[in-house]
Amino acid sequence: MTAPDSAPAPQPTPPARTRRARRPRLPEFEPPRITPGRALAHLLGGLITLAVLAYFQWTPGEWPVRLLTWVALTIIADEFDGWYGYVALLLGGLGYFSPVTPPEQWTVILPLVGGALAGVLLIKHSGGLFVLPFAAALYAGVIIGMGRFATKLDGSLTLPTNETFQRTALIAMIIGLTVSAVRRIVSLILHTRARRAQQNAALNA
Repeated sequence: MTAPDSAPAPQPTPPARTRRARRPRLPEFEPPRITPGRALAHLLGGLITLAVLAYFQWTPGEWPVRLLTWVALTIIADEFDGWYGYVALLLGGLGYFSPVTPPEQWTVILPLVGGALAGVLLIKHSGGLFVLPFAAALYAGVIIGMGRFATKLDGSLTLPTNETFQRTALIAMIIGLTVSAVRRIVSLILHTRARRAQQNAALNA
């Protein structure tokens, strides 16, 4: 009798797995860098806006003009850089040093409107385009609330109930936030185009 073969039977080799070709990983989109030209544009735009605001706060003029320019230009100045907006907010008190005496109740209106403006700036800095309606709602709520309850708190506070005051304050807010919204929409479109161009360049490489 012959001894059984002790060598193990050959195992069938599994079929080779075909590896899927990996798509090249797209680089993450980098936000646009602040170029010297863009930094110079921000600097000039912010300084010019502050200069125009200081002019209207210092020179003789009616209080609706001061209120309109203060609110609108403060919101617009904030678009160039955050600190421009806060400097513009402080320039609202420049009228106390001008040759023209401010309105009798301006000492009350200035901190109230300034507080609403400060809230607008803080909300604007917390997000992008979609936070602007919340900033508008906060500001409008303060202005309208002053008009309804100012005389109930103090009978001498009649300026907040003035239709010219409320209309001027709200129009100024609409002008400033509209400029802010247009600027942010244009920036979003430019960023989207730059991202698509970068992705197409990575796929074609």
